[in-house]
Amino acid sequence: MTVHTGLLRLETEGDGQIADLTEGVLAVVRQSEVQHGLVSVFVTGSTAAVTTMEYEPGGVQDLQETLERLVPRARDYAHNVMNGDDNAHAHLRASLVGASETVPLVGGRLVLGTWQQVVLIDFDTRPRRREVHIQVLS
Repeated sequence: MTVHTGLLRLETEGDGQIADLTEGVLAVVRQSEVQHGLVSVFVTGSTAAVTTMEYEPGGVQDLQETLERLVPRARDYAHNVMNGDDNAHAHLRASLVGASETVPLVGGRLVLGTWQQVVLIDFDTRPRRREVHIQVLS
């Protein structure tokens, strides 16, 4: 097995910002010249997540609102109390969504649906510099 590695760096605003990573992931795939395999997309940090979705304004808003209903920001969380912090909701949301996605690669193309993109969600309460590690396995 051969592994090709790439890194995406981006500045985020936090507060549930969703960023489309698809083009960056495709750039790493093209650079690898791999035609068939798997592509792993992983974000470091415990307050961000990677998933797939239809990345359009309505979908973005719906996902942000759904996560707010599931894990509200304004609540007394033990993490915040014990650590004098304000981002417990960010840790919980990131844990629920997950830090990575694996996408099949067939014929040099990511196997994604017509309206499906790979996205990063930054749940933290302040702007961050995020690193997303891409590995193309063949």
